[in-house]
Amino acid sequence: MAVSRPDHPSLLPALLAAPDPAERVPRSARDWAVDIACFVLAVLFGGFMLFATSHGSSGVHHPPRLPDVLIGALGCLALWWRRRHPVELAVALGVVSLASASVSGAGCIALFTVAVHRPFRTVAAVAVVHLVTGAIYTAVFPDPTESYWVGVVWGVVVSAAVVAWGMFVRARRQLILSLRERALRAEAEQQLRVTQARQQERARIAREMHDVLAHRISLLSVHAGALEFRPDAPPTEIAKAAGVIRASAHQALQDLREVIGVLREDATEDTPERPQPNLGDLPTLIDESRRAGMTVTYENRLHDVDAVPGALGRSAYRTVQEALTNARKHAPKATVSVIVDGSAGTDLTIEVRNPLVNAASGIPGSGTGLIGLAERAMLSGGRLEHGPTPDGEFRVRAWLPWRGETTPAGAPGGAA
Repeated sequence: MAVSRPDHPSLLPALLAAPDPAERVPRSARDWAVDIACFVLAVLFGGFMLFATSHGSSGVHHPPRLPDVLIGALGCLALWWRRRHPVELAVALGVVSLASASVSGAGCIALFTVAVHRPFRTVAAVAVVHLVTGAIYTAVFPDPTESYWVGVVWGVVVSAAVVAWGMFVRARRQLILSLRERALRAEAEQQLRVTQARQQERARIAREMHDVLAHRISLLSVHAGALEFRPDAPPTEIAKAAGVIRASAHQALQDLREVIGVLREDATEDTPERPQPNLGDLPTLIDESRRAGMTVTYENRLHDVDAVPGALGRSAYRTVQEALTNARKHAPKATVSVIVDGSAGTDLTIEVRNPLVNAASGIPGSGTGLIGLAERAMLSGGRLEHGPTPDGEFRVRAWLPWRGETTPAGAPGGAA
């Protein structure tokens, strides 16, 4: 009997049961072949039993031939509905076998169908019906050439063989469907892992683009604003500001090319990552901010900057970069204080403070930079706090775990 392939793992129990009449589907070519084969087997076996019982050597009485043939033919035709009503059909054929030997083939096919599609408790009950009717038939129409118990034993052997065959087919189908279910689940989990990896990579690239470009573009905005509000400035200052704008724009484009390059080609293990900033680059970052007109004080309390692991140094650099960008946006005339402290085995602490002011530079910002910094600190195993202090300042403070690794600060060591 054919079974359609499951479209979803949750369909496995339904496939092992007979289809609901209200949800039956057209028979496939395989279903037609199996049904025809079952009909032919039932006819052949029933004809053999009819021949055997009609040509006994001692002239023993058997069921009348015409009713026997009619019942057997109807039983074979009834196999057409064995998928929809397997239990009912098997019980009915077992009962009518009391008056027909030719229906025994159809009865075996029906019992086999029950063994394939129903649990063992139901199969055992139907098998008992067939054994009882077989024992009664043997008692009513005995064969003088063999003992009564031999006939009963033959009935038990045939029924047991049919049930065992059906249970084997059921177990094999369950195994195949279980393996298919595992394969589908594994494929779905693999697709989920791929999707999550893509999302994480996109989020990493988005953070990188924000950290790099927000700093450069804020510098451009500050210098462009100075030219806008001081059109009467000396030509030397205008040329100097224009040069800074050109250099910042060029650097922003270069940074953008480097970040987008990650999307164009898959990096291999032999492909070195582009140079990443670290704590050693903080003085250059602060000088850029000073040239943009900011007042920045920098206090480095570390004994050896080169001892800071590369990934940790990059996270610290990005934290200072984003904090300076926010200060340039929201407190352009305020003095910003940057303090870096810590030691191996404890935490690397980054603190950026500036007085709260009401003025703003007009540079747009949505606050997503601080959210990204908090996420970066969390992924590193640390934490970040930001907000006003009782002293009337705005403070950004990050604690990043420093486990004492001594990866060179300039060496590649993971995503920034």
